[in-house]
Amino acid sequence: MPDSSTDKMINVGHWIKKWSMLQPHKEALFFEDHPITYQRFNERIHQLCHLLNQLGVKKGDRVAVLLHNCPQYLEIFFALSLMGAILVPLNWRLAEPEIEFILKDSGARFLIFEPEFEPMITSLRSHLSFSNGNYLVVGDPSPDWAIPYEKAIAPQSSHEPRFDYSAGGEDPHIIMYTSGTTGIPKGAVLSHRKTFFNVLNADMVYQLTSKDIMIVSRPMFHSGGLLVESAPVLYKGGTLILKRRFRPREILEAIERYRVTIVELPATVYQFILQECDLSEYDLRSVRCYFTGGERIPIALLQEYLKKGILISQIFGQTEASTITFLPTEKAVEKMGSVGLPVFHGEVRIINKEGKEVAPGEVGEIILRGPTLMSGYWNRPDLTSESIKNGWLYTGDLAKKDEEGYIYIVDREKDMYISGGENVYPAEIEKVFFTHPKIFDVAIIGVPDEKWGEVGKAYIVLKPGEEMTEEEALQFLRGKVGKYKIPKYVEFVESLPKTASGKIQKYILKEWHRRAP
Repeated sequence: MPDSSTDKMINVGHWIKKWSMLQPHKEALFFEDHPITYQRFNERIHQLCHLLNQLGVKKGDRVAVLLHNCPQYLEIFFALSLMGAILVPLNWRLAEPEIEFILKDSGARFLIFEPEFEPMITSLRSHLSFSNGNYLVVGDPSPDWAIPYEKAIAPQSSHEPRFDYSAGGEDPHIIMYTSGTTGIPKGAVLSHRKTFFNVLNADMVYQLTSKDIMIVSRPMFHSGGLLVESAPVLYKGGTLILKRRFRPREILEAIERYRVTIVELPATVYQFILQECDLSEYDLRSVRCYFTGGERIPIALLQEYLKKGILISQIFGQTEASTITFLPTEKAVEKMGSVGLPVFHGEVRIINKEGKEVAPGEVGEIILRGPTLMSGYWNRPDLTSESIKNGWLYTGDLAKKDEEGYIYIVDREKDMYISGGENVYPAEIEKVFFTHPKIFDVAIIGVPDEKWGEVGKAYIVLKPGEEMTEEEALQFLRGKVGKYKIPKYVEFVESLPKTASGKIQKYILKEWHRRAP
């Protein structure tokens, strides 16, 4: 008999069915300017469920997805939710060995991909235990060993599928792999419960209504694109604007055309918009709030937008817990640089090495607990026990709070280094560098030094057409930070290695330094 407990009733897959009854002709999505109503969206989700059921997908099966942003991505997301199967999003920026590792580590039995990635999948097939019937391809051309997605779902029934089991609640919903800043892939297991409370938090952060319209600017293989942007808006019955990828100009054009109400972009995209576009040429009056998160946010960038009448608030989170804190729009000026206050459904503390809560102004590690926490790392109880202790997730992020409880990120605990007995937080120095008009991006790491133990090394990316000497860079810091914080070395590079969410992979920078002649 199906489990009828309240917990099992929390199934993410039910949302679209309910909105298809309440507002069947409302646009759920616009993809490349093509509208899809909630009714049609719901029918296609049901058709996909029937197809996957015929192919043998069962509750608990892992289904990997290698797609750019598209409606099919969301169809898969909701269909697997209804079936109790588990979505494994694959980062299309990864190299072939990394994709192979995730497929094998997750135990995925099915793979849905698009033709662009066929050469990689063809190369991997001999290393995987998939049968031909376990590959679906979205788009043309389709290899003869894969099932064409659109052709296969077309004859399927659009009626709601029925299953002889229940799914939801604490059942795994997604395994989202994150290498973070360490480079070691680990699969965060996200339950239906976690996704549900995440959207409840986002509902409050964005103050959502069914009239809201939002651009999905981040890739859906990332929690930002799938769980911070897409899922909350669809939960509330709003409308998403999708493209495979948005160029900066296209984001502004979409805001104007669709009267977008909420904008959430990576800081680098906000930076590119300033470089490539004239904001005064676009009608942005429909937007009622702007947010950013997922990477370091230069104060200078926030100030530049403020001069143009745009207030950008920060969100702080990570894959293991989604949104952790947010800065209310009404505090965006007064608390500029802060990531705000804890979300409604979540408890946040900043603690020292002894586990005691720090006083205002003191630096400590952010820990949190609540219903938005992951269940753990897939098949890695050792990593899970290191990260979750007594119900608290230890984030590894260092922060401080002011007298009113507003939180300011200082750095990653692993990024801090000790020079001459003094703690040095690279992010503090990076913030100063970001105010230099020639500098586009910067990262600082600690490197070995015989005299001081460790010293700083700055990797700097200059804006196009700019030139700078090492001495000019170091001179800019003098008088702005303590002498012991000024890096000993400077290296100019064309770009910095980053994760899909925009976080700098400092372990790669350390490897660069180690290999330097």
